[in-house]
Amino acid sequence: MEALLNTQNTSYFRQGIGAGASIAVGYFPIALTFGLLAKTTGLTFIETVMMSVFVFAGAAQYISLSLLAIGTGAFEVVLTTFIVNIRHFLMSASLSEKLEEDSLWKKAIYSFGITDETFTVISVKDGVIKTAYAFGVIVVSYLSWVINSGLGYLIGEILPTFLQASMSVALYAMFVGLLVPSMKKSVKVVFLAGTAAIFNTVFLFSTSISEGWSIVLATSISALLIEFVQLKTKKGERG
Repeated sequence: MEALLNTQNTSYFRQGIGAGASIAVGYFPIALTFGLLAKTTGLTFIETVMMSVFVFAGAAQYISLSLLAIGTGAFEVVLTTFIVNIRHFLMSASLSEKLEEDSLWKKAIYSFGITDETFTVISVKDGVIKTAYAFGVIVVSYLSWVINSGLGYLIGEILPTFLQASMSVALYAMFVGLLVPSMKKSVKVVFLAGTAAIFNTVFLFSTSISEGWSIVLATSISALLIEFVQLKTKKGERG
């Protein structure tokens, strides 16, 4: 990657690596767990690593595993992933205002590497952010995620069969662990999660919609409904 940067920017690249090291450490247990769960879900080693290589989005990858576990079709998985990661459009737009002007192909590369964590580390840096610095943060984070995903899969292969089977429960525990802290911080998240759960239950037991489409529809409708209510509430307060 340093070959893509001129000599003057190498120091910025190294600064980025230093700043992203904490993200790399934080990704270790999460990526490791993803690899373990991918093994128990039925993915091959190549499929597991390639998902991390081409997707590089923790929440989306975990959701994909849960959808694959219930036999959801490819289109539903892609659509759900798009909905989950739609916030990345806003992150990219925000960073484009702070990063130095550069070629479009470089912007395309670092926009792929934007996650909640890399966005936070890059965006809090003072002044105009150098592209080389953003690359440094993203590269070290990306490598940690991909390598540890593969490592987790390999560890899963040597686990006893009964432990591999029990890991499927850990997938749902992971979602609960991610959701509860967010619910504590935001009432909006509480309403969003509750509304989505209600819609999903109604779709599953009152219609012939598949589990995959039920999740997609419940998530989409809930998000739109909550945003609509919030918008109306704000207008009412202004009026």
